[in-house]
Amino acid sequence: QVQLAESGGGLVQAGGSLRLSCAASGSFFGIGTWGWYRQAPGKQRELVAVITSGGSTDYADSMEGRFTISRDNAKNTLYLRMNSLKPEDTAVYYCNARNAWTKYTYWGQGTQVTVSS
Repeated sequence: QVQLAESGGGLVQAGGSLRLSCAASGSFFGIGTWGWYRQAPGKQRELVAVITSGGSTDYADSMEGRFTISRDNAKNTLYLRMNSLKPEDTAVYYCNARNAWTKYTYWGQGTQVTVSS
């Protein structure tokens, strides 16, 4: 079991920055990837960025260059640094952890990010 708790969301003006954190606890055995997803009102949840247990990263096209995913293994914390925020980045942001063997995905409760124009 993995428990995930996001924090760091809030209200920011367009062009601003935020850093989201996701504190993880439990057993990480088998976890192959950690990721950030987001869901805007009326839209499906979409990938923001993922990082593998080996440190490789991948981003959605619209976020690459503005967002940075990282993980502090000593603190068991996943981060998402978001720069140059746009109103269309407004969404609930979720972190997840995916077991490479069972394909089971754990989700946090989400944190709201609102970008005003």
